[in-house]
Amino acid sequence: MKKILKKTILFAACLTLSFHMITVCAAVDASGKVMVGGIPFGVKFTSEGIVVVGFTEVETADGLKTPAYDAGLRQGDIITHICGQPVKTSAEMIRLIEAAPEPVEITFLRKGTENVISLTPSLSLIDGKMKTGMWIRDTTAGIGTVTYIDPATGEFAGLGHGICDAETGELLTLEHGTVVDVEISGITRGIAGTPGELKGYFTGEKCGVLLENTECGVYGVFTDIPTDSVPCTDAELANRWDVQTGSAEIWCTLDSSGPAEYSIEIQEIRRDSHDNRSFTIQVTDEELLEKTGGIVQGMSGSPVIQNGRIVGAVTHVLINDPTRGYGIFIENMLEAAEQ
Repeated sequence: MKKILKKTILFAACLTLSFHMITVCAAVDASGKVMVGGIPFGVKFTSEGIVVVGFTEVETADGLKTPAYDAGLRQGDIITHICGQPVKTSAEMIRLIEAAPEPVEITFLRKGTENVISLTPSLSLIDGKMKTGMWIRDTTAGIGTVTYIDPATGEFAGLGHGICDAETGELLTLEHGTVVDVEISGITRGIAGTPGELKGYFTGEKCGVLLENTECGVYGVFTDIPTDSVPCTDAELANRWDVQTGSAEIWCTLDSSGPAEYSIEIQEIRRDSHDNRSFTIQVTDEELLEKTGGIVQGMSGSPVIQNGRIVGAVTHVLINDPTRGYGIFIENMLEAAEQ
């Protein structure tokens, strides 16, 4: 039988939050222990500007045109201003471009460097509107797993990797993010060549804020510490030299019954790793393999426990073998939080 969370009486620690005043730190309470995660969380994420995710041709009287691409924009660029006016939503960007004189001055970030170009939209023969010929995105939403929670402050870490744009693979720059409650409603099993997925829905209840998005995880604060949902256990945080090959466990949530513990094997270890692929893991738990086929999307951040201590978190699945994947040292997640 798996160790499954038993519901406890809710103890809510209310926090007054200020986005500009909170500093994310290595989350350890006075006892040197943290609350083990394993619970799902939803993120509504607004990036710093408008992300260019692709391009399309505009049919004009003079043939097919690609105004945005020809002006110098590329996939992954983040548009921050139109004619000197800041933009945060797609609707704002469209309105400003339609009202701007031609050519339109566009300010954007590429790999952290600010650039300015002039873009002349093309008149579409299809609908008679001026078109830029690019696909854009202003928000992202998704589901991940909490790795640990500081019981004293409500600060938490999750995912074990950053939130990246689905098309470009680039780490998104956080403007602001909201953490919301999630209900897991189903599972798509992973098979070789096709990663599986935890399916769920946002309940609409805001439960915290997201403060940082880094290559080694996301960091935020719960407004009410979810003590009725996390596993009934605390754990110390281990350093990279404590991680050993051999048996370990992960905590994750696959259904409405809450977090459960599943067995894995830690295999190859990269002691010099400072990224999100520090060691490989093999799922050995028959129940987990039956339900999910191995590691699936949405399990990122699931805490890895060895000898009673949190040594890391699940981060990636191997596409051709969903029973195997990568984990990150918890030490790397703490370093990212401190930075």
